[in-house]
Amino acid sequence: MNYRYFYFICFTLFLGNTLPLKAQQTESEKDAFFIRTIYDEALTNGQAFDWLTHLTTQIGGRLAGSPQSYAAIEYGKQVLDTLGMDRVWLQSCMVPHWSRGDVEQVKVVSSALGSIDLKATTLGNSVGTPAAGIIAEVIEVKSLDEVEELGAKVRGKIIFYNRPMDPKQLRTFNAYGGAVDQRVFGASKAAEFGAVGAIVRSMTTRLDDHPHTGTLVYTEGIAKIPGMAISTNDAEQLSALLQHGKVSLYMNTNCQTLSDKKSYNVIGEIKGSTHPDEIIVVGGHLDSWDIGQGAHDDGAGCVHAMDVIHILRQLNYQPKRTIRCVLFINEENGQAGAIEYMEQSNKNKEFHIAAIESDAGGFTPRGFTCDATDNVFNSKFKPLYDRFVPLMEPYGLYLEKGGSGADISRLKSQEGLLFGFRPDSQRYFDYHHTSIDTIDAVNERELELGAAAMTSLVYLLDRYGI
Repeated sequence: MNYRYFYFICFTLFLGNTLPLKAQQTESEKDAFFIRTIYDEALTNGQAFDWLTHLTTQIGGRLAGSPQSYAAIEYGKQVLDTLGMDRVWLQSCMVPHWSRGDVEQVKVVSSALGSIDLKATTLGNSVGTPAAGIIAEVIEVKSLDEVEELGAKVRGKIIFYNRPMDPKQLRTFNAYGGAVDQRVFGASKAAEFGAVGAIVRSMTTRLDDHPHTGTLVYTEGIAKIPGMAISTNDAEQLSALLQHGKVSLYMNTNCQTLSDKKSYNVIGEIKGSTHPDEIIVVGGHLDSWDIGQGAHDDGAGCVHAMDVIHILRQLNYQPKRTIRCVLFINEENGQAGAIEYMEQSNKNKEFHIAAIESDAGGFTPRGFTCDATDNVFNSKFKPLYDRFVPLMEPYGLYLEKGGSGADISRLKSQEGLLFGFRPDSQRYFDYHHTSIDTIDAVNERELELGAAAMTSLVYLLDRYGI
């Protein structure tokens, strides 16, 4: 037997079995090193907090159609213009223009304790009261179904929706989803049976004195009645008063809906070097409610997205695929920007292989959830999971099935993967839609870690596609 030949064959077989593994380890090590440089850049030279400081303190609340929203659009475009992108542009759309006015009053005017001012704010898209306001007896309910059960008994009354967010939910977005229907649809449900106004407990697990605004949606064909929110402390107080007898409330708000206005999504992109027709979007929504500064909701998401571009540019990274930053307008009370973006994308026959939305605040990153059509998720997500998760785990990040975001969800029909950035959510609804959603509620390092996490996922998606 030719032993020299035998050993040669064995050695050749050994190399054949080990080289692919060795090559894979080398690629994994390369990815790990680059992700480390992303974090180093974000934590030492990131711009997210400086941009957010300007957006919140110099511009402030940015409801679609307001002067502040146009200032934010111009600022977003100016920032993207400085990042060396191949193209930056404004995408026009028509947005609703709702104005809060300067009168927001809810007062207990008849109870065992006499007159009491409640801390209140008007819900977005609400109609106003008559100039003299409304005075009516209050009925407390816990659900829309309870209004139906009461039926004609609610006629001429103010309905008080007082179902708290469930504190047992570890994911506070689940608690929000389980309670927010009363804010969104409560006024129309009450009006369906003849009520004259609706009051809702603010959407937060915390007991405090800060009322939370948010979108109210009217049902077509049903009379429009005013809707307002009161703080959770005042909701507790009002409920306690109702245990001892009848209570009447005074409501007054001079909000109004004006004519639709032209507004804009802000978009910038870097063309891919080898797969320019495969698009990866990263974005947040530029508009915010008007009673605060819109720091966590969603200034944080916008500066996350912009800093993704900044970090990759600082690292001289040339993407294989087109990376696009989109600052959507009108997420809060209409989603006109998201609708327009989807329509133009489909019209241009674009293909988004992935989109990542940051709209859950600027807190410590926890991971990403992924959504897609069933066939795409089943065939595309698992291979990415196996490759990406070992690289993300050192930074405390998970990757799992779940929702994405309101502005990117419409891209699902293009059959790519949609990701929602998931920071720690325990404090998010303390600030959401309030006057205290300000820059001092944002931790700079947590914000920077969010930008690094999003940049890392963009890098991996660009490197390997789906």
